[in-house]
Amino acid sequence: MQLTERQKEILRRVVEEYVATSEPVGSKTLVDRAGLPIAPSTARAELAELESLGLLTHPHTSAGRVPTEAGYRYYADEVLGRMAPQPAEFPLDLHTTRTEVESALQATTEMLSQVTRLLALVSAPPLEATTIVRVEVLLLQPELVMVVVITSAGGVTKRLFHFDEAVDPGLAQWGNEYLNETVSGLQLGTTLLRRRFDDPGLSVRERAFLTALRPAFTELVSAAQRLYVGGAADLLGDVRSDELEAYRSLFELVEKRAALLDVLGDASLDARGPFVRVGRELAHPGLQEIALVGAAYGVMHRVLGAVSLIGPVRMDYEKAVGAVRSAATELSRFAESVYTDR
Repeated sequence: MQLTERQKEILRRVVEEYVATSEPVGSKTLVDRAGLPIAPSTARAELAELESLGLLTHPHTSAGRVPTEAGYRYYADEVLGRMAPQPAEFPLDLHTTRTEVESALQATTEMLSQVTRLLALVSAPPLEATTIVRVEVLLLQPELVMVVVITSAGGVTKRLFHFDEAVDPGLAQWGNEYLNETVSGLQLGTTLLRRRFDDPGLSVRERAFLTALRPAFTELVSAAQRLYVGGAADLLGDVRSDELEAYRSLFELVEKRAALLDVLGDASLDARGPFVRVGRELAHPGLQEIALVGAAYGVMHRVLGAVSLIGPVRMDYEKAVGAVRSAATELSRFAESVYTDR
């Protein structure tokens, strides 16, 4: 859809005024308060034209206009098209304040929601992206073994294994040494890791013991990808009565983290920078009145996750785009140090 420069300016002013005030925007507002240097009659004509194009509408008998979903979409594209070459600094230095991935992701959601007063979502890197740093095989009781797996992302997982018969302490000690020698430095979920448990050079007893412990490594990979959420209280504090139903559906979805991760994954698919999805573009019945602004983060050419903000279609897209872009850049820097230095 091609608009004149004046029409683009009017649409921008209408969106920004409506986001700020929640009130329909008329020609008088555009000329007097928004400072548009045109006559009111010209403003009325342009508003009518933008309405005929489906970018604006007017509620009931009001003379003022409000943006449609298509209007917000057009405005968001304009915001994405005029981004500065470099993102602004994110107001949180993850290198000096956090040492583990989980802590960094939670801190990012908290800062994002604080800055924007929107619902902040950060998807964690898949477990397959991490490598094993150290393994501990501990014989707690004659029939009880605990396996501790420490990963390059700073994660520590513990799992208990009950055996029908007492475990030979020497076998437990061997397992500890063997696993640290052979799987440290390997990525979770790789074929090479799986082969370490099926080494033909192992004795029947050794292989049986490792087979029993294997879920401590393989079931880490199949765990649901984690999603960090922040800002629900702030979002509800600013909600309008006509947006309550949309938010009820949103928070129901937040409770189902896996479903929301699917939505975020679909939204960020093939994204090559910050992205915006408005209303029905999210293709989920619970998010028809919601907008999502996000940006992927990762290392080199590999995407590890996404930083997102969710709020009403009536949101400050420029601020939201800038915030997720800055946060994603900072998280990418942090991920580079975590996934390459350990």
